[in-house]
Amino acid sequence: MRNRSILTEARQIQLATELIILGARLQVLEMNTNLSRERLVKLYKEIRGVSPPKGMLPYSEDWFMSWQPNMHSSLFINIYNYIIANTGINGIDALIKSYRLYIEHISVHQLEKVLSLTRAWTLVRFVESGVLCITPCINCHGKFIVHSLEIHSNHVCGLCNIPSRAGRTKKEVIVNFH
Repeated sequence: MRNRSILTEARQIQLATELIILGARLQVLEMNTNLSRERLVKLYKEIRGVSPPKGMLPYSEDWFMSWQPNMHSSLFINIYNYIIANTGINGIDALIKSYRLYIEHISVHQLEKVLSLTRAWTLVRFVESGVLCITPCINCHGKFIVHSLEIHSNHVCGLCNIPSRAGRTKKEVIVNFH
């Protein structure tokens, strides 16, 4: 029989519980805890009342480039980077804290939640692996998500140059993000 600490296992269950409550997919749970897939599925069913969704995680970095997802992703990654730089919190704990702050911010400003926890986790992985990066807007100096291979020296963000297709949410976003 393996020598396992009850406290360590309890911490892993608590972490998985927090992630499930925030909407994490099973693959995110598997990569961030030491619990078996079977235990995670059982925990997910107990918390959510349903089996975890099946299928692959969203993978395309292009999702983060369309206007509304880019605004929300940029907001989230700036919160995440602030947490990492100023609190001593890192890893999955920084992701959880940052995601909670993101949800709090959009709730206060009555915005639609665009970024799921799984997408936020994927975004952090894309940034850490160099697929995506953050660059300042030459007009407002805010920092926004861009493809790493693009030229960013003259980047103008989606808030300074709102596309016409942004539609009815354009006014809401300008008021709430600036």
